[in-house]
Amino acid sequence: MPFTLTMPKLSPTMDEGTISKWRVKEGDKVNAADVLMEVATDKATVEHNALDEGYIRKILIPEGGVARVNEPIAVFTETADESIEGYEPEGEAPTAPTPEEEAPEEEKKEEEAPKAAPAPTGAMQQPAFTPSPPLESYAFEEPTKPIQGRIPASPLARKTAREKGINLATIKGTGPKGRIMSRDLEAIPQGGVVSFSRGMRPSRAPGTFEEEPLTQIRKVIGRRLQESKTFIPHFYVTQEIDAEPMVALHNQFKEGGLRVTFNDFIMRAAALSLKKHPEINSGFNTVNSTLIRYKTIDVAVAVSIPDGLITPIIRHADYKNLGEISTEVRALAKKARDGKLAPEEFTGGSFTISNLGMFGVRDFIAVINPPQAAILAIGGIQEKAVVKNGKVVPGKTMSFTLSSDHRVIDGADAARFLGTLQMFLENPALLVV
Repeated sequence: MPFTLTMPKLSPTMDEGTISKWRVKEGDKVNAADVLMEVATDKATVEHNALDEGYIRKILIPEGGVARVNEPIAVFTETADESIEGYEPEGEAPTAPTPEEEAPEEEKKEEEAPKAAPAPTGAMQQPAFTPSPPLESYAFEEPTKPIQGRIPASPLARKTAREKGINLATIKGTGPKGRIMSRDLEAIPQGGVVSFSRGMRPSRAPGTFEEEPLTQIRKVIGRRLQESKTFIPHFYVTQEIDAEPMVALHNQFKEGGLRVTFNDFIMRAAALSLKKHPEINSGFNTVNSTLIRYKTIDVAVAVSIPDGLITPIIRHADYKNLGEISTEVRALAKKARDGKLAPEEFTGGSFTISNLGMFGVRDFIAVINPPQAAILAIGGIQEKAVVKNGKVVPGKTMSFTLSSDHRVIDGADAARFLGTLQMFLENPALLVV
């Protein structure tokens, strides 16, 4: 008897998936637990295993195709020679546009004309932003005169410049009113002056562009962060810390052959700070309009991957020492970049840390990852003059910005949390005990 394979829901927020690769082909026998395919979800690329045995008879969605959750993607039979003629796949059928009826020529012209954006309603909606068309009428013109007009130079200087191939626009004259004299060229070897070069003419019209579809991960990132920034009342508190003690301890670990990053220090410090300030380790349920008080400290760390961003989670982070956090973060980050994270490794979390310090960023503001109520943005270590004991001395500082949901967290709560975080990081020996 034929039966249908539908697109599985491989993450809690998955609405649709892209079949990256079929690991079987039509006609193959499939046993239970065999890998059927690789699916790019909104979070990662996940292998999907067969739940039952059978023969794959027809693939409905090819590699690279997109299917919504519960949409039919393949037809199986119990035996190899069973007919599937007339079999209608089960599941939610894809929504297809209805065929348009033939319309009079006047109506077709109206349809082809660009429609005006709908008038705004009471509900908040995204405005229509589209790129301007390329400026095909633009004609690239090369300058035919020197940038500064005629350059004042003596006849002998002009002759010498021609012989040596020197651009007079690059020479500073020492004669009257800046006039270039022959003596100004004597010390310059032939071809020894860099002059403005004339490159190739552009072949594309100004404003030329191309569009590419969003990946599944990009779609979800865009939708969730737009919703977050639109509907969550963000506020921001920034704290600068003295990073020299942390740098000193980091160097000691390095001398001892221990691989611990600054981000590991911050993960450990944040977990301990959340334990002291549980109001930050919270969230907001928009369905029930209730506060979420997380009972465990599960810290998510933002990891950049080719398709966007994903946040693997360190569970029970307050119970793990610096070395355990360091090892687990490295392992999860590698799995994230390889697209091998399991759903339970990136789903949930009570607090998020986003670090751009390794890119030389001084400070930035992060967008809250709902339903969490806060996210910590970390800048890089900056060398600058600081005041210590009444004297200006060289120092190292680091900037932290906490983005908070004002429905859950008040400004004083955020300030106290950052104060505790500062205490731990300026006394990093406390992170080792």
